[in-house]
Amino acid sequence: MRVVNRTREIVLGDRVRTARTFLSRLVGLLGTSAIAEGEGLWIVPCRSVHTLGMRYPIDVAFLDARGVVVGTLEGLPPNRVGRVFRKARGALELRAGTLAATGTAPGDRLEFEGGGPA
Repeated sequence: MRVVNRTREIVLGDRVRTARTFLSRLVGLLGTSAIAEGEGLWIVPCRSVHTLGMRYPIDVAFLDARGVVVGTLEGLPPNRVGRVFRKARGALELRAGTLAATGTAPGDRLEFEGGGPA
């Protein structure tokens, strides 16, 4: 699936997978050695993430049900637990540096092509 920041008209990822089941949400990106540019993981439902057992940092954008960014974590290091974003419906995990490079910030609206924030 492709994710576009419609506020800034820039692509965040063009190879984003979805994790909707308990097991796929629990596992997330564990077991991967890196996340390539353009790759990502949309975890739904989700209000907080962790990087326990991971080997690299990630960026995370938390979205509400309309696809609006309600919070971000940039460069979340391995073996950390991120804060809870109560208004979030889901979390978009991306390669570290993606949010800064695209200027993505709270209030931006993201659009999922081939899927959705719900």
